[in-house]
Amino acid sequence: MPELHLDLTACHQHLVRVRLLHTPRHLSLRLALPAWTPGSYLIRDYVRQLEGLEITQAGHQLETRRTSPSRWQLELPSLEPVEINYAVLAAELTVRTCHLDGDHGFLALAAVVLELEGERWSPHRLQLSLPPSWEAFVPLPELQGPPQGWIATDFDQLIDTPVEVGPHRPHHFSVAGVPHRWVSWGRNLQGVDLLDSDPQLLSDLEKVCLACCRLMGVERPAADHYLFVLHLTESGYGGLEHDCSTVLQFGRRVLAKSDGRRKLLQLAAHEYLHQWNVRRLRPAELTPYRYDQAVVVPTLWFAEGITSYVDQLLPHCAGCSSEAELLEDLGADLSRYLLSAGRRLQSLRTSSEEAWVKLYRPDAYSPNSQVSYYLKGAVLALVLDLHLRRAGSGLPVVLRQLWASHGAVGRGYQEADLIATFASQAPDLAELLPRWLSSFEDPPLLGYLADVGLRLEPHFAANQDLGCRLEPVGGGLAVKRVARDGPAQRAGLVVGDELIALNGVRLHNLDDCMVHLRPEAPLIAHQLLFSRDGLVRSTVLLPTAPAVESWQLQIDPCTADLSTFEECAERRRRWLGLEAL
Repeated sequence: MPELHLDLTACHQHLVRVRLLHTPRHLSLRLALPAWTPGSYLIRDYVRQLEGLEITQAGHQLETRRTSPSRWQLELPSLEPVEINYAVLAAELTVRTCHLDGDHGFLALAAVVLELEGERWSPHRLQLSLPPSWEAFVPLPELQGPPQGWIATDFDQLIDTPVEVGPHRPHHFSVAGVPHRWVSWGRNLQGVDLLDSDPQLLSDLEKVCLACCRLMGVERPAADHYLFVLHLTESGYGGLEHDCSTVLQFGRRVLAKSDGRRKLLQLAAHEYLHQWNVRRLRPAELTPYRYDQAVVVPTLWFAEGITSYVDQLLPHCAGCSSEAELLEDLGADLSRYLLSAGRRLQSLRTSSEEAWVKLYRPDAYSPNSQVSYYLKGAVLALVLDLHLRRAGSGLPVVLRQLWASHGAVGRGYQEADLIATFASQAPDLAELLPRWLSSFEDPPLLGYLADVGLRLEPHFAANQDLGCRLEPVGGGLAVKRVARDGPAQRAGLVVGDELIALNGVRLHNLDDCMVHLRPEAPLIAHQLLFSRDGLVRSTVLLPTAPAVESWQLQIDPCTADLSTFEECAERRRRWLGLEAL
């Protein structure tokens, strides 16, 4: 059994010292460090943070041969135990990397643990050395010491295990009798622990977790224990799912806003639901994981899009948000989607397939050429849910069928399995769903919203449209984004250009620019002076009429009669409550 010891006492150096003990089975030994972590589809090359690899046997240092940037091989003189030592720099605070300082430590073990060839399915033992008064929070079964530690059934379970350490105060609650723990690092804007300022949060979180169970048609969570880890930071946001845990990152300034608490519950709901959808109800391409390479997964629209859709509904189902708040949140997502130019150039299926090279590597031009499978997947999920309800079914029915046919028995699904299950509830989806997945066109959103008495109301910008986004930089204005085929691009502007003067008048801020672009002003050409790469240039900029700035989802009062209005309201209530018909 490989034995892993992690020394986190060098916290001010941000170094995790690793010792891996192993009794080899063969004279040839191969080692590899994962290149990515499940749930985050980007080759991260964790080996960049690994240093000082040394392997010894019987007191003698062995020579290793590097066969790739993250793989090593060595020939052993005997089958005596070997000791593998190295360090990992832990200086990046995200939910998928490692961070260690004097306040806490967090380890994504895919970035830390070398895989020993032939031992992937063997149990692994984990031990930690911590600074005084620190405690470890590890979602693995504890060993009955001595020595103390934790046991993972195999390498997959080990690197699926997030490790949080620090002088934290844990909190305990249960969901349908299943023990849950909550631990947070960081404080809110008032400088206090989140639960000290919001003691009701765990009670509401329990309700959200129970709403996830109801959605999946089960009595209890899929995991037999669960750990929530929250990093409350200045401005971060994100989450990463695991089989029996999740790690959340949330900004304290966002939390202080009127909708901040609701957004935190939605993030928690998203990651918690993943213990079913994507962790156990898993795409076939991820069964098993291949940690050394990117794998094309055409169905990420289902794994993430479906989850992104229901994560807003689940707190509402749990009684933690109102219908008006939910419609506001759904409307914000629909607005972001309808204002995304890239949806015209990338299909939902292609967005899923290109996750490894596009979604996680955005640049200033990405919005022009791609659409997020989270975002468009959520829009499609909404359409599918309302389409199924026309047929007397609903998205919860499909999720429960897929859980029974694939998730509960550990069978990976293909896209054809998803389409067949949707079509079993509404036969026309056998043709419609593949079309929606491959098309650049929007799903027929407006008609489905009308079914539940809703409409999308456009709101126009206060100024004429330049087709670019400007930001103040060093006393001037810089181009941060350029819309494809918009006025700025036609004028030859690119990201990074600094605007100097408009019609001979120096530009210092956005107001200086917008004073020429009031909506009632004539659409005329403007002489623009700008700088690029230290050289001053000029061009002619011709704005267009004010563009739609946002869309709002509203209840439509123009229903034919009172009975129809009440029927729409009832359909809307059942839909927003994720009630299966």
